Amino acid sequence: MANKLNQFLVMAGLLVALPSCSSIGISNPFNSASHEASRTPQNATAYVCDGNKQFYVRMQNNGNDAWLIYTDHEVNLTKTSDHNRFTSGTISLVINGDATTLKEGEKIAYVACKPQLKK
Repeated sequence: MANKLNQFLVMAGLLVALPSCSSIGISNPFNSASHEASRTPQNATAYVCDGNKQFYVRMQNNGNDAWLIYTDHEVNLTKTSDHNRFTSGTISLVINGDATTLKEGEKIAYVACKPQLKK
């Protein structure tokens, strides 16, 4: 008997609380008036390279760290004595305007990378 009373109280509580959900501003993801979110990670710069390859960089720690952001993971690169070069293990990023390069291991994976202006 106590179990049925507890179930009833839980259901009654849910029914009372449910209408209040609409007043706290939960957005409808299926609403056609919503705008598509930017695919660029927050506070990051998109780079588009030869072959339409793309990656993102988020500068942090007063420019001493460059977070390299791929679609499936991120890597922290630290600044070297060469002021526009960032490395971590076998990954090396040289930020040089429209001639930015990203090297992974022995091969240069991304060349002629251009920073994209934020819209």
